[in-house]
Amino acid sequence: MVNLIGTYECKADAKGRLMFPSAYKKQLAAVLQEGFVVKRAVFQPCLELYPMKEWNLQMGKVGKLNRFKKKNNDFIRKFTAGVKLVEMDASGRILIPKDLIVFANIKKQVVMSSSINIIEIWDKDLYEKVLDDSAEDFPDLAEEVMGNTEFDELS
Repeated sequence: MVNLIGTYECKADAKGRLMFPSAYKKQLAAVLQEGFVVKRAVFQPCLELYPMKEWNLQMGKVGKLNRFKKKNNDFIRKFTAGVKLVEMDASGRILIPKDLIVFANIKKQVVMSSSINIIEIWDKDLYEKVLDDSAEDFPDLAEEVMGNTEFDELS
């Protein structure tokens, strides 16, 4: 599993191309040639960029779901809706498809933020709003998520 680090601002051009931050290029050097998958996020109005190896791990989990259960089938359809393969061009840019640009409400200013093994792609204003809106709740969230006994057992 890749553990990505960093949050970077960049610009989207009129065609939806983003210059891939050099720090991510270095962290992902071993897997850049394999390409990426970009998709709609489940919980936020942003995009998720998966290195191909991470996407394949995720699909391994999703592929084990019983497709004869309606909820599983519905989940698979929604989880993979709008999924696109993307590759870095010779200039170090990735092209985000128009439908995904619209979904994430991406204008010109973009934030690419690491989220453990994937990169979230946000419209800069939306990203800052989400961080501001959740700032007061973060201590309670941190305690609830990280302060439980299950986590203590993992360390």
